[in-house]
Amino acid sequence: MSTLRDALGPIGIWSMELRGASRPEVQEAAIELGELGFPALWVPGLDSNAVLDDLDVLLGAAPHATVASAILSIWSQAPYGLGERLAGLDRVHGPRAVIGLGVSNPRSAAAAGQTFGVPTDAMRHYLEQLDAAPTPVPASRRLLGALGPKMADLAATRAAGWHPFMVTPEYTVGHRERVGPGPVIAPHQAVVLDRDPQRARNAARRGLGMFIGFPSYQGNLRRLGFADEDFASGGSDRLIDAVTAWGDLETVARRIEEHLLAGADHVALQVLDSSSTGTSMPLQQWRELAGLLPVPAGHGS
Repeated sequence: MSTLRDALGPIGIWSMELRGASRPEVQEAAIELGELGFPALWVPGLDSNAVLDDLDVLLGAAPHATVASAILSIWSQAPYGLGERLAGLDRVHGPRAVIGLGVSNPRSAAAAGQTFGVPTDAMRHYLEQLDAAPTPVPASRRLLGALGPKMADLAATRAAGWHPFMVTPEYTVGHRERVGPGPVIAPHQAVVLDRDPQRARNAARRGLGMFIGFPSYQGNLRRLGFADEDFASGGSDRLIDAVTAWGDLETVARRIEEHLLAGADHVALQVLDSSSTGTSMPLQQWRELAGLLPVPAGHGS
């Protein structure tokens, strides 16, 4: 790819539904997302290195898209094998995979028989091992799952940038002013295409409530001005409205524009379904969101 910033484009799709990519319905969805023109697909890594197998399938299904792990736990993947896995993907698909890396939590470290320690120290050590591997993962092909300033600074110097989860445009303003124009900042943005406030907020609480309970996310949200009362019962209306773009397509477009004006390079959109039963694959919402993609040069009026 040219540069990661160019490859990602302004918006992409972040989806838990795209995990388990060997399933036919996932491959069909990825094919459609590629045909709709989304330049980037993001899939959560969680604590499983199986995400690399999913990247392989998704890269094949969407042959013009960049596919990123968001975020692969450093405790689940040995650093000396990761570069070789990436090189293998490159041989088959070209350099379109991006490795997003995060420190996860102490439980993940303990499950891998390691000590969590200081998060930035753990990540710095892991990146040093990546660089020292016989087949390294280039800094230009990795992003960090950073929230606080110390991890963001590490991402700015030792990676292409970072992918912050569940943040507001105000978050990006401060970080962009601090790190300058170089690093890629690609925030996650939850989306509910529903104009009904109760249904939309309930969908956001179902999708994000678990994360709102995590200390690392609460710490970042406190830096953004939220307090204890905002974290109860899956998130206050104020918090949910700040981290979720709900309503019609125009509302989502405004939130994307706010992120980009704040200094973000790319916005990764996660659709949260507001129906009572939920759907396994939010195809209709993705089709609607494709209307926000820039018109390719030469295709406009």
